[in-house]
Amino acid sequence: MKDNAMQLPKGLNPNEVEHGFALSLMDHLVVPTFVLDMQCRVLFWNRACEHLTGVAAADVIGTMNHWRGFYCEPRPCLADLVVQGRISETHALYYEYTTSSDPHYGLYAENWCVMPNVGTRLYLAINAGPIYNQAGELIAVVETLRDMTLQKEAQLALQKLASQDGLTSVANRRSFDDTLETEWRRTMRDSQPLSLLMVDVDRFKNYNDTYGHQAGDECLKILAKTMSDQMQRASDMVARYGGEEFAVILPNIPFSELLGIAERLRAAVESLSLLFPESTFGHVTVSIGGATVLPSSKGEPGELVANADAALYKAKHAGRNRSIVTELIAPEKKSSSV
Repeated sequence: MKDNAMQLPKGLNPNEVEHGFALSLMDHLVVPTFVLDMQCRVLFWNRACEHLTGVAAADVIGTMNHWRGFYCEPRPCLADLVVQGRISETHALYYEYTTSSDPHYGLYAENWCVMPNVGTRLYLAINAGPIYNQAGELIAVVETLRDMTLQKEAQLALQKLASQDGLTSVANRRSFDDTLETEWRRTMRDSQPLSLLMVDVDRFKNYNDTYGHQAGDECLKILAKTMSDQMQRASDMVARYGGEEFAVILPNIPFSELLGIAERLRAAVESLSLLFPESTFGHVTVSIGGATVLPSSKGEPGELVANADAALYKAKHAGRNRSIVTELIAPEKKSSSV
């Protein structure tokens, strides 16, 4: 018998099907397919599955090492969850999934898999279907896989275009609005502070008018990258708010840290030493206004933006190239500036 020929699990009546033909058919399917028994041992691993994973059938049949074809560390595949009755864990293990109230229909999920044996990362659509004997007893689970990487990458690229500023490659205004709304709700729910910085390029019109819009665009690109490089957490977001104004969302950053972050951004821009066309203006600088909101049952995201904008206005009129931040504590407000 071939290495990847499936041994019939105990309980399946061989008179029900011409199993030799069925196994040969499964082995030649273009759909990557494997089958687990009730101990999560591999009963069958077809040629398409060998090609997809880079794992030979002879290396996995009779073992519980099927995960090695998809991941670098042990973790359940979708078929394992069906065998072990752990369907409730699907949401924690898979990127997207659907389940049915009828266990006979099995599971569908999608996930990024690292595919360690072929050296590439793939996005796979996965079906895990239970196999029952005549008595209605679960005796095996068949898992089929479909490579959806190109489709997923195209979807992510479209999503990125929809959320990214075309010039500077940071988040756009729409993405900023959506993220701020999300973080505001999280702040109210989890009783954590939420901070926001509004950043405006000082006298940018002079720069644009003298060097031209193309040079002005290059300046904005440099500033956006410089600010993004200063972000130390994945949850922090730099966005182009409009024109030469940027916004920085800082979840769970208390007021005590806000001025320090603002000053780090301001100093990073100043250290670029981008010359202004008029020597009297020196180098390109930014003014920054910030605000921190503490959880409360009242208020809305617009209040945070308005207070950060008001702080930015103060920074501009206090001489530019400085930071002023405000803490929102009703009915009092505290301000700090540099």
